[in-house]
Amino acid sequence: MIKKKLLVVDDTPENLIILYKILRKEYEVLGANSGKEALLALAENLPDLILLDVMMPEMDGLEVCRILKDDSRYRDIPVIFITALSDEVDESRGFEAGAVDYLSKPVNPVILSHRVAVHLELQSQKEALARKNQELQEALSRVKELSGLLPICMTCKKIRDDQGYWNQLESYISLHSEALFSHGYCPECAAAAIKKILPVPNLR
Repeated sequence: MIKKKLLVVDDTPENLIILYKILRKEYEVLGANSGKEALLALAENLPDLILLDVMMPEMDGLEVCRILKDDSRYRDIPVIFITALSDEVDESRGFEAGAVDYLSKPVNPVILSHRVAVHLELQSQKEALARKNQELQEALSRVKELSGLLPICMTCKKIRDDQGYWNQLESYISLHSEALFSHGYCPECAAAAIKKILPVPNLR
């Protein structure tokens, strides 16, 4: 089974080591010791979730998170802030920047593991829903293609497409939908076919 990938960002090496030891059994853990290094790491290796320290020199976690949420490549990656700050104002700033959760240092290993697992599962469900919606939109588009007025030959029953080519009915429908065909006889045609094969008995 392929492990989910986490990016842990903290300017203190000891904190990176602690988080790595807690999470390494369940996940592939990548580390970065600054906001700039995190952005470089993202360009090379896209994680499934980011654990981000708020208080860092040069570029703090809030700025990094805002950059991620402004970039279409990264905006859907869940970000969990891990910080020594704990008042409600700081938490509000984190959520406004785009974080999905907030954990305080020192980190409780059980709570950390639980929060990471929950947000990874939520992200998986979100992606599955997006794929399903895309499939439904594509199916709806195919249905709309078949709902208009179709030019069909009165004799051979071929259908003319938008390019002016005439196609067999089965070919046209198969091309514009997911319908599959199984060929057989209706009762009337079956009776007619039997009459051609079997001689008609003389009842006189």
